[in-house]
Amino acid sequence: MQLFTRKNLLILLFILLLFGVSVVGMYTFFTSKVPGANDFFPRWKGAQLFWQEGIDPYSQIATEAIQRVLYGGQLARPDQDQVLFVYPFYTVFLLWPLVGLDYAWVQAIWLVFVQFSLIGGVIATLRLLEWRQPPWLLAITLLWSVVMYNSTRTIILGQFAGPIFLWLAGSLLALKNDRDVLAGALLSLTTLKPQMSYLIIPALLLWAVWHKRWHFVAGFAGAMALLAGLSFLLLPSWLTSFIDQVLYYPDYTVTPSPLRVITGTFFPQLGQPVEVVLIGLLLLVMLWQWWQLRDADWPAELAEAPKFLFIIGLTLIVTNSIIVRTATTNYVIMYIPLFLLLHTVSQRWRGGNVWVAGLLLALLVGTWAIFLSTIQGDFEHPVTYLPLPIGLLLGLVWLAWGDGLRIAN
Repeated sequence: MQLFTRKNLLILLFILLLFGVSVVGMYTFFTSKVPGANDFFPRWKGAQLFWQEGIDPYSQIATEAIQRVLYGGQLARPDQDQVLFVYPFYTVFLLWPLVGLDYAWVQAIWLVFVQFSLIGGVIATLRLLEWRQPPWLLAITLLWSVVMYNSTRTIILGQFAGPIFLWLAGSLLALKNDRDVLAGALLSLTTLKPQMSYLIIPALLLWAVWHKRWHFVAGFAGAMALLAGLSFLLLPSWLTSFIDQVLYYPDYTVTPSPLRVITGTFFPQLGQPVEVVLIGLLLLVMLWQWWQLRDADWPAELAEAPKFLFIIGLTLIVTNSIIVRTATTNYVIMYIPLFLLLHTVSQRWRGGNVWVAGLLLALLVGTWAIFLSTIQGDFEHPVTYLPLPIGLLLGLVWLAWGDGLRIAN
């Protein structure tokens, strides 16, 4: 498949034009008037301080500079978000082109990039599933991809979760098209937010070793060596500083895992022992499914595609369900198993596309209704962490053993 065909170049030019117009519109009507993207700002400011002044983005100097901007000239109180840099150092490479711009323009560019990432991630997922939606359903799907509660929150906060979703979906699509080096390089970028990819990376690498997809392994290893190597060259202490900030992160965040919400908030009588048992059970089921990857020679045998994507989807759900701290923005990677389920509905149910549109609308209205009816000050209620992962787990049970594809061994 040729990349640089006339059609592809025209599509690329159209996307770039649309991106530019969107940035100007975002700046004119929003970011020039309302500073925001608070989850993005500490990363950008840390990168700016490093590139322009040589300041370690993990240092106390950098932390205080970030805090003074976000807290109106004051330092953060112990009970507030400490807004640390808390990302791998190689994040500064991605943000380097933006460090010399006024933040209002930076914010506009980044918010549009996140928005395009969510749309692109959904398009890549549809291509991954070989799902050619009718135009009316595709329009609904793409609109849903940015107005769904998790998506909109991702955009408003400027979360890296949007690009991570795009890079992961792009990696899987590249694997499907036998572009293994590209797939490995894209997967390496997901480590910018490792809490979203800490399970999917070993799963995919294990599958690649079993099926001798060495170019994929080499693409991932080479990209990681380049990113980490340049990071150590520019800031030798970055890894220990990064780990220190990650370990400190749970001390000032209040975003628990879905299992912690169930066993600690709604049913506190269950407590941590039950949470540990549930985590163990989910991991055992996931590892058993990873073992099935030995027989999922995807995409060489298209019949194995549902099994492969089922295991990928389960891994993404477990990723968000068991980690100590998560966020509803991170849930956008679970759009991959969601669209696997919706594709099955489209294929198997009478009037399937209408059902898909109805389910997308129900998700949209339901998640926003839960958020708006339970919001507590500036914080989401813990209940907002439950519907998507629990619903998707039940959906995968149906897909494996109910009236779906019966793909589990």
